[in-house]
Amino acid sequence: MTDLPDFSSGKGADSELQDFLLAEKQKAQFHAQIHEFNDFCWDKCVDKPGSKLDSKTETCITNCVERFIDVSLLITNRFAQMLEKGGGMQ
Repeated sequence: MTDLPDFSSGKGADSELQDFLLAEKQKAQFHAQIHEFNDFCWDKCVDKPGSKLDSKTETCITNCVERFIDVSLLITNRFAQMLEKGGGMQ
């Protein structure tokens, strides 16, 4: 019923625990990013909520999320390049 790994197996437990915690952290970051997309793009694109979205609002939300993702990937890739070159953020 649960997806929790069995950490009682001994010396590999620390590694398994670290992997599990990293995966959970990545899931939380993903959910936080989705929430941020929703808030930002909703505020930018939706004037007044209705029973359904008109095509202009739907297009705006789609474009907004795509640009938000593009910028996030650009920034992430730039930081990765800086770290690879040893230029980290000191």
